[in-house]
Amino acid sequence: MKKLIFVASFILSFSIGIGVDAAALGEKRNFFIEPDFDLSEREELTATLIRITPELYFYADEKWWNFSPQNEISQAVSSLGEEFRNTIYPILTSTFGSEWRPGIDRDSRITILIHPMVEEAGGYFSSKDEYPKLQVTNSNEREMVYLNSEFIRSPYVKSFLAHEFIHLITFNQKEREQGVEEEVWLNEARAEYASTLVGFDDIYEGSNLQRRVQIFSENPSDSITEWQNKKSDYGSVNLFVQYLVDHYGMEVLIASLNSQRTGIESINFALKQSDFEIDFSQIFIDWTLAVLINDCNFGPKYCYLNQNLKNLHIVSRINFLPFSGKSTLTIADVTKDWTGNWYKIIGGKGTLKITFIGNPTTSFQVPYVIQDRTGNYTIDFLKLDESQKGEILVKDFGKDNISLFLIPSLQNKTSGFSGAEPFYSFSWSASIIETQEEIDLVKQLLVRIEELKTEIAKVQAQINAILTGRSEKPLCKIIENNLYHGLINNQEVSCLQEFLKAQGAEIYPEGLVTGNFLSLTEVAVIRFQEKYAEDILASWGIEKGTGFVGTTTRAKMNEILSL
Repeated sequence: MKKLIFVASFILSFSIGIGVDAAALGEKRNFFIEPDFDLSEREELTATLIRITPELYFYADEKWWNFSPQNEISQAVSSLGEEFRNTIYPILTSTFGSEWRPGIDRDSRITILIHPMVEEAGGYFSSKDEYPKLQVTNSNEREMVYLNSEFIRSPYVKSFLAHEFIHLITFNQKEREQGVEEEVWLNEARAEYASTLVGFDDIYEGSNLQRRVQIFSENPSDSITEWQNKKSDYGSVNLFVQYLVDHYGMEVLIASLNSQRTGIESINFALKQSDFEIDFSQIFIDWTLAVLINDCNFGPKYCYLNQNLKNLHIVSRINFLPFSGKSTLTIADVTKDWTGNWYKIIGGKGTLKITFIGNPTTSFQVPYVIQDRTGNYTIDFLKLDESQKGEILVKDFGKDNISLFLIPSLQNKTSGFSGAEPFYSFSWSASIIETQEEIDLVKQLLVRIEELKTEIAKVQAQINAILTGRSEKPLCKIIENNLYHGLINNQEVSCLQEFLKAQGAEIYPEGLVTGNFLSLTEVAVIRFQEKYAEDILASWGIEKGTGFVGTTTRAKMNEILSL
């Protein structure tokens, strides 16, 4: 874990060292600590120097030390010192460069302070210790890291020390040498990979990597760039950096550290410097696919190369469609930048329609994976328009294709990540629809029905003309009642139809006189109303006909009938 503080004008190189007093075993010193990490929320404690090695000072919180099995702890500390000397220090410094040496205290040894911390905290580093008290009053003025006493006899402690030591190196290589402060998520990503780099994760069972996989599996949809110092933050960034180094090498982490760029921009710079024709965005998408598929047989990008991760598979959120009938499943959700979201859709039978709608002010990427009955995968992208909407159709779903994985991710922000990031909304829906052949057939039938309606109307008009002696004059002399859609076998509706027919084909081309006030009659009334809009509609303040034969409509009709 890492705790940063920000003070203006801190990137300085001090030509005059502050220095520390000569240290002796058993001496006691006061140290400032971080209350957010300390189990008792203390800001300061007294510690006893319990071991000195050529590279390290080990101090232990006096209250904890006095009530602990000191022989066992001394043995654990001795072993940890050997790991640091023989493995951690030489490998990490030869890869990333050294810490500030001899540093602000003009002492080449690094101080390790052991004290009780909150649950799950392995340790932390505080950059304030690298500055004089003149600038930061609660600085300890030495190169140091802090370890949780809870884990000091655990196999995890060496991984925690490697992690925190990377923060010391990063401070020197990035902040002091390059004059910029690394984004927290990438600083933590390098530190998370330290345990793997030095070989502590080679034996997977009981390793820090195994812990991170368990954490990631419990909450995979955690942003890799947002940093709130939660367990899930470490799980997601660890599994991402494992993939990054697997496929693009340690040089990506090294070159990004040695660059004046930070975060995503520094990764893109390092990729370009190594002649990779890919950027962070595509790597992130490939990673979201790899943790789902994780099988190199489907493509080298869709798997981990680290054999300890060959069995890793994300558990998607499962969504069922009924196997019969028509239904639509709609999911509304929120996400943050650079967060993986995995949805599995199963069930249904027919053509699957997927519709995605993202926040129109953002930039979503939506790969999807179709799994067929033989276990093969097809990978594609749902194309979104400018309003972040997109749609796909999958034929033979539930038959040849048994499941679909939708993996939307937001890639809106690329720098300036700090603390809690905002949520953005999106939604998607899945439904089984008719096949395209069925849709085309229905369209053809509807066209034919309309043609037949027209033919029937013409024939009916001819029949009516014969029966009425081809009279162009309506039988009725007045329409006394309001008439409206839905009236059946109504004599006055027949009078209305006779009247409309007499107005010509532009009003009532079908010319049907049935006594039934249905859609053809309603449309004819609307045409009549709009033809005489000034007399019928103007007084109502409307321009479009309604199809309802009311007061003003009857008045105009009766006026014409009286002529």
